[in-house]
Amino acid sequence: MRLNSLKPAGGANHSRKRVGRGIGSGHGKTAGLGHKGQKARSGGYHKVGFEGGQMPLQRRLPKRGFVSLNDGLTVEVRLFQVNGIAADTVDLASLKQAGIVPRAALRAKVILAGKIERAVKLQGVLATKGARAAIEAAGGSVVALAGAAADESGGRKAQRAKAAAEKAKAVAARIEAAAKAAPAAKVEGAGAKKAKGSESAEPARAPAAEGPAKAEKGEATKSAKSKGDAKDRNAKGKGK
Repeated sequence: MRLNSLKPAGGANHSRKRVGRGIGSGHGKTAGLGHKGQKARSGGYHKVGFEGGQMPLQRRLPKRGFVSLNDGLTVEVRLFQVNGIAADTVDLASLKQAGIVPRAALRAKVILAGKIERAVKLQGVLATKGARAAIEAAGGSVVALAGAAADESGGRKAQRAKAAAEKAKAVAARIEAAAKAAPAAKVEGAGAKKAKGSESAEPARAPAAEGPAKAEKGEATKSAKSKGDAKDRNAKGKGK
């Protein structure tokens, strides 16, 4: 047997299909494309999903769900996986080095799955309440970084809710203070009104006091007029 005498078994290979070579080619006059039409032409092409201009199926059906942009950035770590790491301090770098967390992960969170039998210091890694309790019960501790603590408290949504609650408390305190100050302001206003009333009442009494003086003046003028009239009459009588 020689290498140049080796060949495939009979029937294993087939000759290449040569279309458009006439009736004798075994594929017919039209080479399997049928009579006329767009699909019978060279370059006759329909884009995938094209339905003659009507709204295609992939656009008629509603869309469901979404893919989070943060998918894969936060990774869950089981408690027994933390127990398997030899280091006493477990952080994100040690989890990546152990192959538990992928290199692209930005955060990790330990969940209560399995047991931990030694004291471990969890640093810069989030932990659920159950996982934290289990780690502390084994003699370990959980030290979260500033950013991790913010993520653990619920992220931006929790911070916004907390700020809204504080704002609502401040508004309620202002309303309560205004309500307490309102009765005092009413009492002060009533006292001021009384004082103004007493001041305005004193000038009103003055005309009453001036009344007798005016009456006396009126009587004096009347008597003077009567005397003048009597003198005129006497003068007229003498002239006659």
